[in-house]
Amino acid sequence: MPAATVVSSVSTAAVAIGDRLAYWEDYNADALVGLTCTTYQPDGLLARQCNLSLDAFRVADIAGNPHAIERAPGMVRSRPKDATFVSMMVEGDAFFYHSGGCLILRPGDTVVYDTDQPYLFGFGTSMRQLLVDIPHQLFTERCEQRPASHGPVLVPGDDPGVPGTSARALRRVLLDMVAEPSAGADAAGEQVLDLVQTMRTGRGSSSSMSHLLAAKAFIAGHLGDPGLSVDVVARAAGVTPRHLNRAFAPEQTTVAQYILARRLERARADLTSPQLAHFRIADIAFRWGFSSQAHFSRLFRARFGCSPSQARTG
Repeated sequence: MPAATVVSSVSTAAVAIGDRLAYWEDYNADALVGLTCTTYQPDGLLARQCNLSLDAFRVADIAGNPHAIERAPGMVRSRPKDATFVSMMVEGDAFFYHSGGCLILRPGDTVVYDTDQPYLFGFGTSMRQLLVDIPHQLFTERCEQRPASHGPVLVPGDDPGVPGTSARALRRVLLDMVAEPSAGADAAGEQVLDLVQTMRTGRGSSSSMSHLLAAKAFIAGHLGDPGLSVDVVARAAGVTPRHLNRAFAPEQTTVAQYILARRLERARADLTSPQLAHFRIADIAFRWGFSSQAHFSRLFRARFGCSPSQARTG
């Protein structure tokens, strides 16, 4: 996949109070999905949304004050959408009402649902959610089923099992993605699909998969630490280094190779970012845990076929 690109970003803050709901509905109909929106807040709907494209699917970062959105049966018919949504609560509490009942979501919880089924999503507090918009065909290929066949699926963020571990790892990947859309987006996109697959199907629900996901989440949060090593990651995942390397083996890599690849991807993203053009190559190398610029340059050339300075100018 190519790097993630910001498709659109909007806020209702500059819109007249009386026009905010209609503005939000029109924007979502074009950028995400057809819906209606209500709020009882004195200032009307105060919300923002940023949409990223990863070619095969999209990610939306949405925040706002208390409100509710609804995709009623009439809306499903008049504005069809052939997709599966994976919606994770980052901040605030919510409820998800559907034909089979009502789900309660807390921060860290995730709900997986089809857009061709009616639902109402209510947020009783200020909220932020990260939403992955996956076409049905792609979702079916990865998960071999659709949520509609069994209704929406709630994955609690505090679940000690693999689905909960996947949800926590997905949260880290998505937060990193929206913070730095160009940083290793191709690898991040595959990781998002892998984590969604595990959350939805339970495939790979062995202890090895749990340790793998825990290790990747820890690595993502400590990538710039020069002391990050196989031993450190293994301790964080609660296994021996040998066992953890076995968990990475199906991906045809080792823990050390995975850490190096992620660091080099982040470094390349920084080198090609106009916002970081004033950073020296040595600064970027140190930022991502490389203790020597010369060593970093050799590894970078071996990985990408060009020097760091060529990547920056080219």
